[in-house]
Amino acid sequence: MFLCFVPVRAQKAENRPYADDKLFHFGFQVGVNFSTLHVTDSELPIVNPVTGETEIYHARVSSLMPGFHVGFIGDLRLCKLLNLRFCPGLLFTNRTLSYKTESGRPVMGLPGKHGANIDVLAIPVYLPLYLKFSATREGNYRPYVIAGGGASFNVSRDREKPILLNTMDYFCEVGFGVDLYFRWFKLCPEITYRIGFANQLAPTDGRMELAPQDFFYTDALSRLTSHTICLTFNFE
Repeated sequence: MFLCFVPVRAQKAENRPYADDKLFHFGFQVGVNFSTLHVTDSELPIVNPVTGETEIYHARVSSLMPGFHVGFIGDLRLCKLLNLRFCPGLLFTNRTLSYKTESGRPVMGLPGKHGANIDVLAIPVYLPLYLKFSATREGNYRPYVIAGGGASFNVSRDREKPILLNTMDYFCEVGFGVDLYFRWFKLCPEITYRIGFANQLAPTDGRMELAPQDFFYTDALSRLTSHTICLTFNFE
């Protein structure tokens, strides 16, 4: 009689095997973001009070500067592969608008104390609602896609700046990520792209804080909308 021994590969035990079976669960998120502004120029001839020249000016975001965000996660399990998530948070962003003439020449003698570059700071509180669609779990990882939208409220508005952003915006957002299961928690790296729809450029009417030459910066613009890429680390 011969005995045959077939080697059996030991399977690695799954971490937190029942983590996705909870009806509700909570967590928090931290991350970095790169936010820009889509600029629509007014295309109006504007008189430069310093040089006296009348030209059409254009403004663009000169570079993407990283910001950061923090938030809270509330997750409701709808079915095995679908979750509803509410993730309020706070986002810190800073953009720099650079002005040029229609011919592309750097603006000389630009009025005001700010020169040809204007920093546009925003600290919005965002209130998004998402649907998260996950694949079947394989071992200790589970990829997913996420989509949703919501509203945000800018809590940083310096009325002495030539460019003032409106308080409210609304947006849609899409992205993807992966659930990584560890012994004590679940880490979910996630990349999303957020598009704002509301015009963020506040009108200059009634802004007594500005000097007459500071209206130049807003007169060159017609519309500003926000676009943001977020790299988020969710801890659940």
